[in-house]
Amino acid sequence: MLRAMSTTPHWPKILPFLLAPRARQRNDVSAAEQFNWSHFAPMLPTGLSITWLGTAGFLLQYQGASIVIDPYLSRAPIGKVATRRPLLPDPQLVDRLLPRVDAVLVGHTHFDHAVDVPYIAQRDRAIVYGSSSSLQLLALHGAEDLAAVPEFYRVYAIGPFEVSFVPSVHSKLVLGLKVPYEGELTCDHAEGLTSAAYRCGQVYGIHISVAGISFYHQGSCNLIDDAVRHRDIDFFLAGIAGRGFTERYWQRILSRLEPRVIVPHHHDNFFLPLEGRMGFSFNVNFGGFVEEIAAISKDFAIRCLRPLQTVCGR
Repeated sequence: MLRAMSTTPHWPKILPFLLAPRARQRNDVSAAEQFNWSHFAPMLPTGLSITWLGTAGFLLQYQGASIVIDPYLSRAPIGKVATRRPLLPDPQLVDRLLPRVDAVLVGHTHFDHAVDVPYIAQRDRAIVYGSSSSLQLLALHGAEDLAAVPEFYRVYAIGPFEVSFVPSVHSKLVLGLKVPYEGELTCDHAEGLTSAAYRCGQVYGIHISVAGISFYHQGSCNLIDDAVRHRDIDFFLAGIAGRGFTERYWQRILSRLEPRVIVPHHHDNFFLPLEGRMGFSFNVNFGGFVEEIAAISKDFAIRCLRPLQTVCGR
């Protein structure tokens, strides 16, 4: 049963963590390790695997088919992002870390969700399901023929996967007042794709059914309440960055999805290389996330992954 939570945003509570980075890091590391999926049963059908690609990225594989959500493997350092240099895919890195996929699903087009999408699409001749901003991004790389702008709620069959897109919104990360880089991606040349040029575009929640179970991917902590129609989700792939800027976020989204398992993401420091030691985003407070879920209901299981960690049903 869901319990009511205070409507006070969590972000003032993270100030002690911001002022004590070592304590914050120890707390986050401990909480993430406690709930790492390796300590629990896979809970997946035989042959189905899930891999966290860092940030909001996931790879799902089943019966020889693969789909990827919001891949961001190239991971530009903060200096490159801050100085507004072009953010483009690193083909060698993507080739090393990501196998061939059949489709790319894009929840929105901020750089940390979309930089690698055009290269993956062209490499694998994979269809990209995403907004009109995704289409524009692909066009800048000469791959607009691989773009598919989905209809809300329509079910798309991708091998054994059935995928549908739910209208959603991005959390207001700029002091709780504004979505960063909101609006449509309108850049007219690939070399102009700085961090600010990767505009948010339309935001989607993504529902996936496969092998008798369901996933729901939310890349940013906000929602259009009445738009969320799916219930009894098995695995909620829950981005946790920005949740403190959305009033009663967990209560609202969990009461609709009613998930069996919450798989957190978007808590890592995506300015660090994916293959190195994982750092935690300075303002996410992973340990606080665990406490927030427990305060709502202890019925929700939490299973987290390390970057590039794979769990496979057996």
